[in-house]
Amino acid sequence: MTVQSGLPQVTVFSLGGTIASTNDPGGDAAGVTPRLGARELVDAVPQLQEVAELETVAFRQTASGDLTLRDLVALAAEITKRFDAGVAGVVVTQGTDTIEETSFALDLLVRGPRPVVVTGAMRNPTLAGPDGPANLLAAVQVAASPQASGLGTLVVFNDEIHAARFVRKTHTFSPATFRSLTAGPLGWMVEGRPRIAFRTPELHGTPTGVGEEVPAVALLKSALGDDSRLVEQVEALGYAGLVVEAFGGGHVPAHVVPALGRLAGRLPVVLASRTGGGEVLRETYGFPGSERDLLSCGLISAGFLDGLKARILLSLLLATGADLAGVRNAFEQVNMSVSSPPSPE
Repeated sequence: MTVQSGLPQVTVFSLGGTIASTNDPGGDAAGVTPRLGARELVDAVPQLQEVAELETVAFRQTASGDLTLRDLVALAAEITKRFDAGVAGVVVTQGTDTIEETSFALDLLVRGPRPVVVTGAMRNPTLAGPDGPANLLAAVQVAASPQASGLGTLVVFNDEIHAARFVRKTHTFSPATFRSLTAGPLGWMVEGRPRIAFRTPELHGTPTGVGEEVPAVALLKSALGDDSRLVEQVEALGYAGLVVEAFGGGHVPAHVVPALGRLAGRLPVVLASRTGGGEVLRETYGFPGSERDLLSCGLISAGFLDGLKARILLSLLLATGADLAGVRNAFEQVNMSVSSPPSPE
């Protein structure tokens, strides 16, 4: 959608986070907190006036660790309304702590080719050289660009363009914190223009009809000397599913397998890797506790999804009422989305 200025229309939703954090001038407490809304963030970057006609929405004002999947379901509905009204793209600003999760949730929840771009900052506005303004400018430039069409939800940060399905936060304070270890960035920014090096296929198997109530899903990471006590408590604590971040290509201590197998007969148990890159193997290793052993016990492969993203997908699938077979099928379809199409004969 374009307006009288001839520029594409982009909506900026702010959720809080470092990019919006500053001091309380009259307060006694040390440290910055989220205080700035979307309008204040946009007004601080005058170059945006040359890129797009902007609508600003202060959707939430919080640290990103306090966001919930219910917040994201509501945000996805608001984004969909903007797309139905004809906006060219949407930008979401938030804290970086959970960008890898929230961006993937939006990738699953928002339909259609127009881009959703998530960004934030590692250096707050009170510091020398805050990165928020540059990240916001780049995010709007991507959201307003026809080149971003059909790429799903993106994370634009430090002049790199990442697919939400692959990106991870990898450093506690570096502005270059976001990396896509499995696939690399989709592209980069140069002189205000997005350069797309490769395009991601459309995701299949994404949840539809997600309700307001999202069941709780546990996430457990395998560790040296681990035992099965936490696994045995998952169902009793009221969790509707479990994601296991296993060693390497999908391995756990052999003595944990029986507990996981029993649980997988009652709840969806998804097998991911704790490494953060690559994907879960299927048929390489055959020792007790290997990926072959666990998959034969009924665990569901997360494939290329890391544990955090697998938990998002499982949670949203359960919020649609999906049963065990439906969850398994959805994970298989999502993973088949990145397979190369068959070569023509």
